[in-house]
Amino acid sequence: MPHATQHADVVTAELDSALRGGPFHVALRAAIAARGLPLQRVQHHLSRHGVRVGVTSLSYWQQGARRPQRPESLRAVRALEEILQLPEESLIRLLAETDDRSGDRSSAGRTYRSLVEASGVLDKLLAEFGTPRDGGLHTLGHHERVRIGTRRELAERESHHIVRAHRDGVDRYIAVHHGDPGADPERMHVRALENCRIGRTRRHHDTGVLAAELLFDIRLRAGDTFLFRYTVEDGTADVCREYVRGADSPGGQYALQVCFDSSALPVRCHRFTQHSAAAPRGGRQELPLSARHRSVHLVEPRLRAGYVGITWDWG
Repeated sequence: MPHATQHADVVTAELDSALRGGPFHVALRAAIAARGLPLQRVQHHLSRHGVRVGVTSLSYWQQGARRPQRPESLRAVRALEEILQLPEESLIRLLAETDDRSGDRSSAGRTYRSLVEASGVLDKLLAEFGTPRDGGLHTLGHHERVRIGTRRELAERESHHIVRAHRDGVDRYIAVHHGDPGADPERMHVRALENCRIGRTRRHHDTGVLAAELLFDIRLRAGDTFLFRYTVEDGTADVCREYVRGADSPGGQYALQVCFDSSALPVRCHRFTQHSAAAPRGGRQELPLSARHRSVHLVEPRLRAGYVGITWDWG
């Protein structure tokens, strides 16, 4: 028995050390070892938390071959903290610190750390609404129109959604706006434009996240379609250089149009895609700027999981 006790003490000491100094994969491996759980059991516990992660992915994470990147993966990390009886934010903090050391950049010019933080904030805001992440809706079509103002800021974003309910009783949608670095969600405004009205709103200043409840006034049945429009008035951050749309899972058609003020035109614009926040960008293609309408756009016939967006240079 003394040998078993000594071994347990060593495992606990290794875990404490890894949680203090990282890196993430070492801490995760130590935590799993300390709890004595095979990866299949860890996967089972995650599924009970409503998170799907493969055993292979878990193995890669604890080996350091890959790290959690997508929003679903970040939710898994937060669930792992509870499953493995770790202090809240302990694994998430190590992910963020890994980013600070490596200098990785995310899709909208933000650090990977900021996306990690925003993901956690969004989970908490959705929990306050009492709404599941997908809200019981599948997106059939989504058209966004982004207006860049005279100060080169993201002034406004208008969204037109076409959705289909995949369960009975759906009567709302949670609209989320993640402002550029320096944005002030307290000064943002959400306006309902068509087939919806504004319900509760939640804001998180540090991450620039605004979440608003859009109420439909009817309850959809499974299979019903619905369309609605809303706009977010922003204009609270500094110079904007790109707009990015992220998706947890595949969806329907997506169109993005970026419109510029005549007094603030970029010198060139490009579209791009990105598999994950930490992955390199691909699919880069120059977009011609319409002289008359001062806009560029992209269309994805079927949105894939990951990121797609438009970036521009001010010269």
